[in-house]
Amino acid sequence: MTTRTLIANARVVDPARGRESEGWLLLDGDTIADLGDGPAPDVDGADVVDAAGRVVCPGLIDLRVNAGEPGAEHKETLATASAAAAAGGVTSVVVTPETKPTIDDPALIDFLMRRARDTAAVRVHPAAALTKGLAGTEIAEIGLLRDAGAVMFSNGPRPLADAGLMRRALLYARGLGALVAVRPEDAALAGRGVAHEGDYAARLGLEGVPVLAERVQIERDAAIAADAGARLLFDQVSSAAGLAALARAKADGAPVSASVSAFHLALNDLDVGDYRTYARLSPPLRAEHDRDALIHALKDGLVDVVVSAHDPQPPEDKRLPFAEATPGGVGLETLLSVLLGLVHDERMSLAEALRPATVAPAELLGLPQGRLAKGAPADVILVDAGAPWVCKSEDLRSLSKNTPFDERRLQGRALKTWVAGRVVFDRAAVGR
Repeated sequence: MTTRTLIANARVVDPARGRESEGWLLLDGDTIADLGDGPAPDVDGADVVDAAGRVVCPGLIDLRVNAGEPGAEHKETLATASAAAAAGGVTSVVVTPETKPTIDDPALIDFLMRRARDTAAVRVHPAAALTKGLAGTEIAEIGLLRDAGAVMFSNGPRPLADAGLMRRALLYARGLGALVAVRPEDAALAGRGVAHEGDYAARLGLEGVPVLAERVQIERDAAIAADAGARLLFDQVSSAAGLAALARAKADGAPVSASVSAFHLALNDLDVGDYRTYARLSPPLRAEHDRDALIHALKDGLVDVVVSAHDPQPPEDKRLPFAEATPGGVGLETLLSVLLGLVHDERMSLAEALRPATVAPAELLGLPQGRLAKGAPADVILVDAGAPWVCKSEDLRSLSKNTPFDERRLQGRALKTWVAGRVVFDRAAVGR
């Protein structure tokens, strides 16, 4: 039987239209059947959910999730990652190709999609490797991988040092209309750096990654993208210098876009504290003025997308000296709270804060999700935007618990998550 759900008495927020109103939403099967302002109508046979004035909005779409599977199931699986996503109000995830083996073969795309159908609570979209084995020496079979279901192409955290290979890859991608994501970091300038190059890292005796490494890579790759006429996404811009290079590229008409991680919107290099390895990330946490610049760029539309940069690492890879610890943090359950934090800090409106994690990534990938409209997929979340909570790593649903937000006070959580009209998470039912 088709399930009909009427969400009444809601604060309906649609970032696609920049609109917020008191109203209602009707889910019929896997689509949004109707919505409107004011009191909800009577709908025969519908299950009624009283939102009691809380926010109803599209589920989040996360373009950067390392799910571990295949090959690193001790870190994370599609099942555990999707459980964390559902609890965080994330209804669609793009999983990265840095698995073992690397996702550079159509058969592996097929494996991922079958595993997702069998085990995942949310929608899973695979990103495929831009180069074979992510080695940066030979372009992967982009056409075959796209036909198999890859929604974008990435070299993971490894920038392409070979400018000629980068140009050939983008020319190939242009012919297919494919989106390519690259990490904006010049490897030679970054060297063996493990933290933001600045006074604080110097006092800790940590080798730094200069912001110049980001700026130089953005300038080079944006020029190549403009020449090739190919769409290019800069994966996790982290600095004011990088933003300046991005602004120049966009002003010159380069077909580029950019993401920023939620970690870099909420934290700065001082959060490394006394060698807290949970705060060792790639790119590293930057200075406070960089964080502030990222928020301004997000509000102004210079930065297009916010990602969780979910990268689970087990304790044995984190409980090491800072320089030896593996970078990365889990972020699926904290992404929404970081976005809501920008609203509570009066940096942007609710629709503005949600747009880069809903309709903006959907438009980049050509997905129908990320909006509230008749006929759109019924991927919806009910949110208590003001709910205070303390992030405790042991309570997270990810298999690994390496969050830089451990013991941090946050505000705002998903209460209920629907994917294709089906409830995949209900906080009242699980109690946390």
